[in-house]
Amino acid sequence: MSWFKYYKEQVKIIRERDPAIKKNREVLLYPSFKAIYMYRKAHKHYLKGHYYKARKISQKAAHKTGIEIHPGAVIGEGFFIDHGHGVVIGETTVIGDNVTLYQGVTLGGTGKEHGKRHPTIEDNVMISVGAKVIGSFTVGANSKIGAGSVVLSEVPPNSTVVGVPGRVVKRDDVKVPRMDMDQVHLPDPVLNDIEQLKKENEELKSIVNKLIADKKQEG
Repeated sequence: MSWFKYYKEQVKIIRERDPAIKKNREVLLYPSFKAIYMYRKAHKHYLKGHYYKARKISQKAAHKTGIEIHPGAVIGEGFFIDHGHGVVIGETTVIGDNVTLYQGVTLGGTGKEHGKRHPTIEDNVMISVGAKVIGSFTVGANSKIGAGSVVLSEVPPNSTVVGVPGRVVKRDDVKVPRMDMDQVHLPDPVLNDIEQLKKENEELKSIVNKLIADKKQEG
């Protein structure tokens, strides 16, 4: 891909996903613009077996942008990293099309496997601030990973995952809209559990109080 074609593609992607952009040329200032462009160059060298040169390019990009993408990773079209500082993408990661990551995301391995040891992220996935996806499994298409979540196992398509460890808290047959970048309005399973416990506790207290009152009447 030529530099100008890449520039036009990134303008379209960033205008779709980041309301902060005002002028097209601002994309040149985005860390993800530099990081992804340098990743594409490094990946070509990696595929040719030029591993040292590939890593040299990727490490230069990491130093300049704070985004570390291993040149062995496979990344599809329409990829965007918003802000991006602290993002780490491991060697055997596979990322589909139209995926969005936010700052502090890690797509890593456990350090114990050989071969495929990093996650596969399918199309139209959004991974929010600070989330960690660790291990060789798949995050299904059209899914959302909540901020700060730690995902350690398979995520079905069309799911919303939150928590530590990450749990699927929403799943249906309706695709998550591609441009839904909302990281805030996600289900809170812990709060839901607390509310349920409070409700059950009130019901038990009511039963106990009734039993005590009945016993007093009998006495």
